Amino acid sequence: MTRTPAVVLVEDIRVLRDGIATMLRAQGLKVLAAVRSGEDVVREVLTCHARLVLIDSALSNHDGPRLVETVTKSSPDLKVVVMDVQPEQDNIIDFVRAGAAGFILRDATAEDMVATLRDVASGLYVLPPKLTGMIFESVARQSSHSRSDGPVSGRLTHREWQVIDLIADGSSNKEISTTLNLSVHTVKSHVHSVLEKLTLRSRLQVAAYARSSGAAVHTHNQKVSNAAVAAGIAHHARLASGHT
Repeated sequence: MTRTPAVVLVEDIRVLRDGIATMLRAQGLKVLAAVRSGEDVVREVLTCHARLVLIDSALSNHDGPRLVETVTKSSPDLKVVVMDVQPEQDNIIDFVRAGAAGFILRDATAEDMVATLRDVASGLYVLPPKLTGMIFESVARQSSHSRSDGPVSGRLTHREWQVIDLIADGSSNKEISTTLNLSVHTVKSHVHSVLEKLTLRSRLQVAAYARSSGAAVHTHNQKVSNAAVAAGIAHHARLASGHT
């Protein structure tokens, strides 16, 4: 049986805060707390042992990405979803770098919001279609810049390249462990090493790195096509439209 997501809501406008909390409860989600500021959310996360936080991207008197980073660091298993996002918003990539696991557009429906929260709570990354291209390009540019600072890719082992290729194909840690005949714990160690060596923060960024660098598929001794890697990114960044 699927566990009902339990959410801490952060919204500084009271009428919106109350309305969203009421809507989430009506849709079958638990609202552990509904608070107005970043200071309040860190306290509530620790008090309620929350695993999911919904934050307005435009809170007054707060640097949104910095708040997301602070919240995610307060608990290792915590997932943050950022709402009230606009496609042209120029700090979306900063939210990704800060650790956001999902986004909800300003014009999203109640069904979109609930679906996103449920997907993120289950371990998926959720990216609305309108944001996919912009984030993809930004991450690819960052990856290219990181590579220009030195031969980082040369420090990756053969096994790490295999892991990168499979992440780009959309494989989960469990699927990678099956393909490479490794334990899930070992796969997690390789993923962590890849993130550190490439100075990246998420699987989404690793997939973008693979696409922008034309990374070789060492597992199958062939090249990853852009289309295949794009499909992998779409798999990790589950579209908020509900398509899988």
